[in-house]
Amino acid sequence: MTPVIRHSAFSIEMKTTLWIVRVAALAALTLGLPVHAWAQDWVLRGVVVDASGAAVAGARVRPVPDGRSTTTDADGAFVLTGRAPAPREIAVDRERFSPARVDVDPALPATRVVLAIAGLDERVRVVAPLIDGTSVDAFGAARTIVSSAQVDDLGAVDLASALRRTPGVTITRFNPVGSFGGGDGGAVFIRGMGTSRPGSEIATSIDGAPVYMGVWTHPLLDLLPVAGMDQITVLKGPQPQTFGNAFAAVDIVTRRPRDEGFEGTFRVSGGAFATFAEHVSLAGRRGPWDVSASQAFARSDGHREAADGRLAHAFGRVGYRWNANWSASAQVLHADNAASDPGVIGFPATRTGRYETRGTMTSARVAHAHDRVTGSLQVYANRGAGDWLNQLDLEGDTLTRFALTGARWRESAALWQGGSVSGGLDVDRISGNATFDRIAPAQDARFDGEALTIVSPHVGMDHTFALSSGWAITPSAGVRVYTHSEFDGDAAPHAAVVARHSSGLSLRASYARGVSYPGQNVVALSALIPALGSTWRDLRAETMEHGEVGATFAPAAGTSIDVAVYQDHVNNRYVFGFPPRVSFPMFTNVGGYAVRGLEVGVRQRLGAAWQVTGGLTTQARTLETLPYAPWISGAVGVTGTRGRWRLSADVQAQAWMYVLAQSRTIGALNAETVPAFAVVNVRPSYVWPSRGRYTEVFVAIDNLFDTDYAYRPGYPMPGISAQVGISIGFGAPTQ
Repeated sequence: MTPVIRHSAFSIEMKTTLWIVRVAALAALTLGLPVHAWAQDWVLRGVVVDASGAAVAGARVRPVPDGRSTTTDADGAFVLTGRAPAPREIAVDRERFSPARVDVDPALPATRVVLAIAGLDERVRVVAPLIDGTSVDAFGAARTIVSSAQVDDLGAVDLASALRRTPGVTITRFNPVGSFGGGDGGAVFIRGMGTSRPGSEIATSIDGAPVYMGVWTHPLLDLLPVAGMDQITVLKGPQPQTFGNAFAAVDIVTRRPRDEGFEGTFRVSGGAFATFAEHVSLAGRRGPWDVSASQAFARSDGHREAADGRLAHAFGRVGYRWNANWSASAQVLHADNAASDPGVIGFPATRTGRYETRGTMTSARVAHAHDRVTGSLQVYANRGAGDWLNQLDLEGDTLTRFALTGARWRESAALWQGGSVSGGLDVDRISGNATFDRIAPAQDARFDGEALTIVSPHVGMDHTFALSSGWAITPSAGVRVYTHSEFDGDAAPHAAVVARHSSGLSLRASYARGVSYPGQNVVALSALIPALGSTWRDLRAETMEHGEVGATFAPAAGTSIDVAVYQDHVNNRYVFGFPPRVSFPMFTNVGGYAVRGLEVGVRQRLGAAWQVTGGLTTQARTLETLPYAPWISGAVGVTGTRGRWRLSADVQAQAWMYVLAQSRTIGALNAETVPAFAVVNVRPSYVWPSRGRYTEVFVAIDNLFDTDYAYRPGYPMPGISAQVGISIGFGAPTQ
């Protein structure tokens, strides 16, 4: 059985620990100035970008001629420290990019490094890990990055399958291809967050612009394609300096050209269950102009009757760079998908129909990057539909339309040596409607939602102090302030201390408050259940108190270990209820729950050609029946090459867990569970590289040992199956 901690003792202990973290972080920030008085060693801050100006995460940066290296975070930022004398040159390298050496001056506030893309022949020989790794920014916030190479190695055609081996992430699904709705038919959960329905505590976006079901306020994974994209960023816990109105986030970063010339990829595969998948992507830069485009399609009959699914999307982006500092871009993505509910095996009457999603996501962005100041302004307009067809009984069809519009403004300035100020403004407008075409004698209905607007400016500051002992300490603090068109305003402060040693050891402690407002879902439920009236207007935002301490270290050459201990306390969870549990039908904020966990990630190089990665998450919670929060889960993967042969293998394992959605009804209990399982997958391939192109033939075998497992009782996942495919890379950057 999973360990469960009783609410009262755990709550007191956790609140005490959270306040200790808060006080320690804020005290370090306050005491930073006196510490600086005895600082003697050097500190070098900077950012690594590609030719398009996009941040390069996971780049290794080291002083020349020698010194311990560091790795850039998700924003491309890095901090190097050491004993005097200060270096005059640094070396920077990253998979898929050509190595670079850059002259530096630690006396300057910041250093900007531009990496050029590597030649295609170089890139096909690279060993890519299953997970690019966890990066930590100056505010102590952790992010896991999954690159497009890892998505290919996992054989993933959608977001759930692409994240199924990410530490701290749990998934659910019915079918091999496609997600049925936004609940247990296809969803991702991060450290126990995202389980409530309607609504969700997880934000999903494409290039930072929100994409989700605006009426029912939960992610729609099929509107977040992974084929042809550049990377997936998983942000664990509230991070007010990056996103708002959620407790965790997943962002899809689209592909863009990184250097002069044109390149592209064509991939096609097919196999078990009449599954077929293909995608084509192209990216190029010529002078000040750049373009990117991709198209993908996948379909499957499924591993049993009515387990079919279909995914399709097309993406286009065009950019223009006026000079070395200013650029502009515009992009559009259209997706059209469908998935069926196969029902409980052996009981076809339990099938709940078919779910179709469509969406068009557009955005435009102006960005600037100077030596000391960088920033951008993005506007977006995303519209879509979620149609639930052929439901049980007399429910018929539910046709939902949503619209998300808004803007994102970001600025960051290195105003003095070792310090920076960052800030921005988010404006979001959410609207939509739903039509209920029921079967007679049931009556039809329609819901037209009120437009909800959220405005949230945010600001943060950090400063790095170099100490005589080889340490550099970066305290930081900031706040995001919310104004809502219907609900009371709120605030999300955050503070952290990050300590880095020249030996490569990095320590962090952080506190952040998350805010998550009720969405259109409470307005829609009130329209469907007239007895609830306008009680939704009295709701408050849900909040989370998040505390985390962690360490990253390299005990030996080729070894990297990251350890994090976190505590989350969710308050003001909104629910609705009826007498006798409440005096009259109403929406209300009641209680909450807490989650405490340990997360470990390991990367180990085995020579120049092989790498082992591993992740382990263990967590306990006060809400015993919290779904999709197994007390322990983990994944191990191996990737490597031998000559022209390449192998990627991984195992995903987790303990038993409660499943289905955490209902918004007062007193609702979640008794359904699924047993523990471990699944092994392998992907051998053979590569023919040649100048300017490559060809790879691969076989992807899922569930190698034919394990029986499920994410919902009565919904078995496929046994052993295989897909055979070919991938062709063409074009090469201009040298």
